[in-house]
Amino acid sequence: MNLKNIPQIKHLDSGNFFLLAGPCAIEGEEMAFKIAEKLIAITDKLSIPFIFKGSFKKANRSRIDSFSGIGDEKALKILRKISETFNIPTVTDIHTNEDAKKASEYVDILQIPAFLVRQTDLVVAAANTGKVVNLKKGQFMSPESMKHAVQKVLDCTNENVLVTDRGTMFGYQDMIVDYRGIPTMQNFATTVLDITHSLQQPNQNIGITGGRPDMIETIAKAGIAVGVDGIFIETHFDPANAKSDGANMLHLDYFEGLMNKLVAIRKTINQF
Repeated sequence: MNLKNIPQIKHLDSGNFFLLAGPCAIEGEEMAFKIAEKLIAITDKLSIPFIFKGSFKKANRSRIDSFSGIGDEKALKILRKISETFNIPTVTDIHTNEDAKKASEYVDILQIPAFLVRQTDLVVAAANTGKVVNLKKGQFMSPESMKHAVQKVLDCTNENVLVTDRGTMFGYQDMIVDYRGIPTMQNFATTVLDITHSLQQPNQNIGITGGRPDMIETIAKAGIAVGVDGIFIETHFDPANAKSDGANMLHLDYFEGLMNKLVAIRKTINQF
């Protein structure tokens, strides 16, 4: 897809990768704005095209007592306020057909979670809103099979589709990234690498997903080196106390340092 179809996105002529980044979930307005302000300052400084990410609710939880959200409309209004305040596009994930219609009134990109990407009705509902659709590759799917998910969006006369690799299941409690999948998926859609969910360690006995945030830089560098179009990353100023996915988020204090390294790698790659 042409990124110019995403409203308000800046720095498209920089030669950089684009970035989808923000907290796992919207926990409140103050935290969301604090993270957004920091990310905007960094991406403007480095001329990185930026889309703010935040889940308005979390439907895929290990336990019934896990945090699921602050209320749909309240969280969606915060996403819209961030978009209007900073003039940036936003993305959130959806889980039902009703979510597609509701969220499309507040955000620019609708994201289909990996575990739901084969749900035809959901993909079609998202595509029919006319919004950009970001399809997370199922942890159980090959890169080649994602062309069928992409085709579902195209068949709805919506050409605004992205695919995002977020790792592949490797045993019961670990994920791996197969970098061969990036050029494979680029054959049929603009491709993003999720460098935080790819490091999840799901299905832990305690009922809380683990992660390897110490490997974020390694995964990200490799993705840029093989030419991925965009990077997806979840970040927080206090991951240890984040209400969702804190175990694999990057601390906000380390964000600029990582982006500096990735921009340098991209500049080198662009020379060849």
